[in-house]
Amino acid sequence: MLPLNLPSYDIKITQKDGKTFILDVLRKKYVALTPEEWVRQHFVHYLLEHKGYPQGLLANEVQLNLNGTKKRCDSVLFGNDMKARMIVEYKAPSIEITQAVFDQITRYNMVLKVDYLIVSNGLNHYCCKIDYQTKRYTFLPEIPPYNEL
Repeated sequence: MLPLNLPSYDIKITQKDGKTFILDVLRKKYVALTPEEWVRQHFVHYLLEHKGYPQGLLANEVQLNLNGTKKRCDSVLFGNDMKARMIVEYKAPSIEITQAVFDQITRYNMVLKVDYLIVSNGLNHYCCKIDYQTKRYTFLPEIPPYNEL
């Protein structure tokens, strides 16, 4: 797999029936290793180990109902009150981060109404903070540590 613009970690990989799987520490199971999953697992470990995000408040593949269809957020950070606070959308490193990617995460946010949106392809990471009072968003220079949210 391609090196990413994220810190490395102790990756747990296994093979079964000729397929490669990577351990998802949040779902506590091995999942198929795809380029997008490679990015997800690195980014989750970055949030946990380098930004101080509590493992118990992060979840992968969070299902939501959007206009009668079931969608899945790649990762969601919840507050202690279990209200969603942040949505993270991952793309494979070969996928450029475009307006269409932001449109996708914005549609998810119509349901969850979080404070932060993050998009990453493992090479480029974008984080914005939403101010619902002024109906504006601000791109942040870096992913905020958990204690600054």
